[in-house]
Amino acid sequence: MPQSLYGRSLIIIITPMVLLQSVVAFVFMERHWQSVTQRLSTAVVRDVSAIVSIIETYPQDTEYETITRIAREKFALNISILPPAPLPPPNPKPFFSILDGILSQQITRQINLPFWIDTVGDSNLLEIRIQLDNNILRVFVRRNRAYASNTQIFLLWMTGTSLVLIIISILFLRNQIRPIQKLAEAAESFGKGRSVPGDFRPRGAQEVRRAGVAFLEMRERIERQIEQRTTMLAGVSHDLRTILTRFKLQLALLGKSSEVDELQNDVDDMQNMLEGYVNFTRGDGDEEPVSVNLADVLSRLENEAELNDTRLTYKVNGREQIQVKPGAFTRLLSNLVSNAIKHADKIDIVASHRGGWLSIHIDDNGNGIPVENREDVFKPFYRLDEARNQDDSGTGLGLAIARDIAHAHGGDITLDNSPMGGLRATIKIPA
Repeated sequence: MPQSLYGRSLIIIITPMVLLQSVVAFVFMERHWQSVTQRLSTAVVRDVSAIVSIIETYPQDTEYETITRIAREKFALNISILPPAPLPPPNPKPFFSILDGILSQQITRQINLPFWIDTVGDSNLLEIRIQLDNNILRVFVRRNRAYASNTQIFLLWMTGTSLVLIIISILFLRNQIRPIQKLAEAAESFGKGRSVPGDFRPRGAQEVRRAGVAFLEMRERIERQIEQRTTMLAGVSHDLRTILTRFKLQLALLGKSSEVDELQNDVDDMQNMLEGYVNFTRGDGDEEPVSVNLADVLSRLENEAELNDTRLTYKVNGREQIQVKPGAFTRLLSNLVSNAIKHADKIDIVASHRGGWLSIHIDDNGNGIPVENREDVFKPFYRLDEARNQDDSGTGLGLAIARDIAHAHGGDITLDNSPMGGLRATIKIPA
């Protein structure tokens, strides 16, 4: 079955039409065409049988002029009397010919003499040869006298009208399906964090319009909620950072001591935690997708890994330019690479395009994550012993933030065993 609604709708319309036309054609050929052909063939053979009877009744008419004239004037048959000779060999039977079978049957039933007929080809004439006692009767008759020749016209009209109806159905369905396709494109773009096409507006059937209006209202509510959350987050972040700054200034005035150092460490941890919570709540913010060079992003991560005494190699198969939200996408890769840096000394990144998707495999030689915990580590604040989802703030939000960003791009992140012996993180987003 086709995957699109348009293809399935066409099948729903075309299939009953084809079945109906097939049944009509079968009934017509089986009943009407065959019965008409049988009546016509019977009448022609009856005329030929009358000629045969005249020839056998008046054998003294050796010139057969009178019989030939009667056949031409009264029966519209063109006959000739041939000297005795063997009948030609039978012609190959056509694969499908009602005329050949019915005509042979009627000659056998009404005349019951050896005969030969030629019904093959596109000629307008049929040839019939009857073997008499001393002669051969050859008869030429128009094909339309023995055969319902208007069948092709019927089939042509039936096929033509079907094609016209199918074309009308295709045009009508295209106009009805287009609003649904536009709605699907708008919902897909919004789900991937992209702007809804500017020309989108509810149109089409009543149900489609209602779905379009509901989508626009839902988008407005979501955007309003995000805006309110962002405003609240900015205010909370500003207030907390102000307090933390005061703490730092007061600690700086206290001078150097072990107690002050411990308090300074606590303030730093609080600031790191605050940054982690803000990043998790903010998600991808209000960024718009732009063209980003993937190789440049991976190169910066390579430098970061080098500063942490970790060897990172990368390879990009296919085009390097990708359409993503730059800040969020960089944070996504940075979280995963930073997570690998803490537990491995070798990291290999391979990016490739296939089937409209960008896949990025991040492999390391660390200690990995147990299979039963690979989904749990994406939960906010979830921690493992020797956890690999610990970010700098220690909040356990690193992988949760990464997956949220992947979802915002219309993709996902999965974890698996790495060929290098550690963990493989796979990012898959629409390219």
